[in-house]
Amino acid sequence: MPIINVDHLIKYYQVHEKEPGLKGSFQSLFHRQYKQVKAVDDISFIIDQGELVGFIGPNGAGKTTTLKCLSGLLYPTGGAVEVLGFNPWRRQPEFQKQFALVMGQKNQLWWDLPALETFNLNKEIYEIPDKQYRQTLNQLVELLDVKDILKIQVRKLSLGQRMKCELIAALLHNPKVLFLDEPTIGLDVIMQKVMRDFIKAYNREYKSTIILTSHYMDDVKELCQRIIIIDNGKVMFDGLLQEVINQYARNKILTVTFAKPVLKTDLKPIGVVKDWQYPQAKILVPRSEAKDRAIKLMQSFPIDDINIEEPPIEAIIREVFSKNE
Repeated sequence: MPIINVDHLIKYYQVHEKEPGLKGSFQSLFHRQYKQVKAVDDISFIIDQGELVGFIGPNGAGKTTTLKCLSGLLYPTGGAVEVLGFNPWRRQPEFQKQFALVMGQKNQLWWDLPALETFNLNKEIYEIPDKQYRQTLNQLVELLDVKDILKIQVRKLSLGQRMKCELIAALLHNPKVLFLDEPTIGLDVIMQKVMRDFIKAYNREYKSTIILTSHYMDDVKELCQRIIIIDNGKVMFDGLLQEVINQYARNKILTVTFAKPVLKTDLKPIGVVKDWQYPQAKILVPRSEAKDRAIKLMQSFPIDDINIEEPPIEAIIREVFSKNE
């Protein structure tokens, strides 16, 4: 039985539109104009236990709205959703104790209190037994290395430290389903890596089902085998990340270091030179001919080093959107 089953989910909003200025404000008092916004427009997907799925798309694509419908925060306009066999918007206590929603731009920690106070409060809210609470808290504190900051006011913590504590607060009740909405937003490169490693370890250890949204393609590439691409409220792709790469990445990149001086114009028969900073060059070549072009390059030029690389995942995702326009 699937853990998450989304069947033709629809969520439309009525948005008030007003002409600018005092005249527009006055007119809107008597004749309000509305526009229908299709935040989620008939999407369907199934997620099984233990899957870590990347849910990606541009701003306004419908990602966060979908997660809010899955967690019961929003009532859908149409369609059906089941999470762990529950109807989310009935908000049954038995369901709410089995999932967690972490939003990178929203706080659940008490700002003027130490994070430990929020943890203790969540223990009572979720009715976590004392022994389970202590065991889970100790595991999470060790995994995220936050033992020394638990008694410090949240407002005095760095963004990275706060996000670690946000995760602990969300995971104390050992949720079976975890919705992560931009969990690494605003973090520096090192802290992003720490958070990715933690999410990967948590998924592996607890077999939790995770949906991850992120604008950082490194998050998706390192964590998710399967991705769902959404744009304008519709699913553009649902499958393995490698399938997206194979289907939409028409080129590969030859990254070359030359042993002796070479003219950039001489490289035209090999491919399109995308970056030239002697002694290195990045050359775009057709995917199916990458090996042959690399061999030709080595036979024709003094090469010190050469790598065949995939294009950045961001470029591949842009290709998916352009193909569906």
